[in-house]
Amino acid sequence: MRKVVLLGTGSTKYGKLNVTAREAAVLAAKEAIEKVGISNRDVEAVFVSNVFGMTEKQGHLGPIIAHSLGIPYAPTFTVETACASGSTAFREAFVNIAAGFYDCILVVGTEKVSHLDTITATTYFSYGSDFAFEAVNGASFPGLYASIARYHMHKYGTTEEQLAAVAVKNHSNAIHNPKAHFHKKITVEDVLKSRVVASPLKLYDCCPFSDGASAAIIASEEFAKKHIDTLIYVLGTGRASAPAALFNRENMASIISSKLAAEQAFKNSRLTHKDIDFMEVHDCFTIAEVIAIEDMGFCKKGEGAKLAEEGVTEIDGKLPVNPSGGLKAKGHPVGATGVGQINEVYEQLLGEAGKRQVEGATTALTHNVGATGGTCNVLIFRRGD
Repeated sequence: MRKVVLLGTGSTKYGKLNVTAREAAVLAAKEAIEKVGISNRDVEAVFVSNVFGMTEKQGHLGPIIAHSLGIPYAPTFTVETACASGSTAFREAFVNIAAGFYDCILVVGTEKVSHLDTITATTYFSYGSDFAFEAVNGASFPGLYASIARYHMHKYGTTEEQLAAVAVKNHSNAIHNPKAHFHKKITVEDVLKSRVVASPLKLYDCCPFSDGASAAIIASEEFAKKHIDTLIYVLGTGRASAPAALFNRENMASIISSKLAAEQAFKNSRLTHKDIDFMEVHDCFTIAEVIAIEDMGFCKKGEGAKLAEEGVTEIDGKLPVNPSGGLKAKGHPVGATGVGQINEVYEQLLGEAGKRQVEGATTALTHNVGATGGTCNVLIFRRGD
């Protein structure tokens, strides 16, 4: 396998956008291409991640985006694995570069949902679950993750205050991210007093529905050295699945696909947990950040919630988690989310993250989950010397 380099990234702001998903994708892609300084025609293939094209009556986005970028004959691949679509598209692009099929690939994730009412949007989101057994019986994602949270609290003694600390941290980080959906500082008390969505999860335990697009360009090492000076290598990738429905799982306090994907990524990268300087993990709900850290082996099972409460996962803590603000505050434009995590890695490893910069960061991990863990991708990046 050839060495693969993260060449550059681009992103729109996350939130409510007055453009379509296809337009947002083109804006993010153009930013990435221009940042690197390559020509559109250097892009040999385009991988697009999108989940809710049906909301704009537009599927098959790949050829449309490629044409808008002036490369209508570049092969395109449209990927959908629920909320993990962005990282899935990236990993498939990685495989194509590593195998030698292409030297330069554009990955772009995009989503537009702000024009939908809450019930319609929640319904669309529920299509990512085991719909026939979960959603059709009223179990939306807030309810499913609330079940996970309640089980975790029962088994390990996790408290609502500890979950609230996760939200407070991520909102604090997002204030320094100009492209984040929310720029609002909150307190633990604010979280606890916010409206109950699905007990024990309250409004501030939940990520928002966001519009947005993020893009990443990856290339072979040989191609990259011709265009950029500082190389960010994709050292490890892991991809795993698990039963889509919660009732088919042995332990509801764990997402086994996170564990399996992380094991693969660490094995491929030949790194250990101690080598990771910071992480971007899938915190669609506060409990999701907690169990992600546990499942990937960064702490013992049942101790994840204490890390936020004790400040360990702060930007200046021993294990920074979600310096971007995470899905919780940066936002969750589903098809773009996994690529957006990679955008944060790029800025952090180049020292371009401003007031949210993790000091001295050279190695990073991203963790992106589809639905309640039916799909999970873990990626590990390291800046070259």
